[in-house]
Amino acid sequence: MKFKINRDHFSNGLAQVLNVVGSKAAMPILSNVLIEAEKDHISLTTTNLDLGIRCKIKAEVKEGGTVTLPVKRLATIVRELPNVDVSFDANATHQVKIASGGSNFRIMGIGAEEFPKLPTAGDDKAYTLEQGELATMLGNVSYAQSTDETRYILNGVYFNFKDGKLALVATDGRRLAMVSKEMMVPAASAGAIILPAKTVAELLRLLGKGEKLKIAFNERHAAFQIDTGKDAGGLTDNIYLFSKVVEGNYPNYQQVIPKETHQRIKLERELFLQCVHRAALVTSEKSNSVKIKLTANLLEITASSPDFGEAHESMAISYSGPDLQVAFNPQFVMDPLRALTKDEVFFELKDEVSPGVFKTLESFVCVIMPVRLS
Repeated sequence: MKFKINRDHFSNGLAQVLNVVGSKAAMPILSNVLIEAEKDHISLTTTNLDLGIRCKIKAEVKEGGTVTLPVKRLATIVRELPNVDVSFDANATHQVKIASGGSNFRIMGIGAEEFPKLPTAGDDKAYTLEQGELATMLGNVSYAQSTDETRYILNGVYFNFKDGKLALVATDGRRLAMVSKEMMVPAASAGAIILPAKTVAELLRLLGKGEKLKIAFNERHAAFQIDTGKDAGGLTDNIYLFSKVVEGNYPNYQQVIPKETHQRIKLERELFLQCVHRAALVTSEKSNSVKIKLTANLLEITASSPDFGEAHESMAISYSGPDLQVAFNPQFVMDPLRALTKDEVFFELKDEVSPGVFKTLESFVCVIMPVRLS
């Protein structure tokens, strides 16, 4: 196989597929990228058997063919090449010559026949979504995924296509974030999957390159075709991401969302975030909570740790309900505030032992469990 390619395009393509390869691959071939040359482009594919990705890069192909090379080393070499014009030549024994300006590399590859094929989605349930919208929705909930591997069902984001809407949910048992959007959901295509955290991270990285993406899924796996825009650093066609899903039943998240909360206050999101952030500067691992106190038209945030000191913040609000005090983990308060972009957010409280609920005028809800007041 022989082709000529722009160095920056090649480097950009390798950057798209690099993250899937872990530091400890189960088989040597899984540390490699599959390079396939045909017509006017090359395809780059990597997989770790749970997650696979393929992108296509414009190239001047003189002779088609396939080879696999260690992806991390190759990405470093291509990035450092002195000249923007790169020639790539692989022989029958999978030895590859890469030349650019005065630089010449000879790299040992492995035959492509050992490389696991990326499955195709087939006739699964399929939807087309806006990339920007899905990226925003994932950003609104992904921080609430669990990192506790013993609760593997919660190590991801739940996608639920049902009743004329798509709901995205994430929870770690102490907080829950949900966002939804209305869309056409034919009865035959209704269904739900739990997308693993690693796949969610890859999606967030890849989204925003073009306008649309297509998702197709069944109970075992999900496949994404992500459009690339016109000026996409040599990328052509779409990026294909294939992922196994977390198998199991997601908990009934509707039960967690309080049906009634007694006090609702409107907050300036950025101001509230800054106040909580400053108060949290004095917290420690042992005393990791901020107290939120509501009195007439005033919200006070206090935090303290016995070995360091204390902080006190206050902000004017519109509030005429009873005095109320409740404590939360500051990170749980700040995460949704950082993820949202709207200026206004509503915070709903009931008493010191009930969850606090963030809402926006759109269909976003974040429920956070309180910390016991000491």
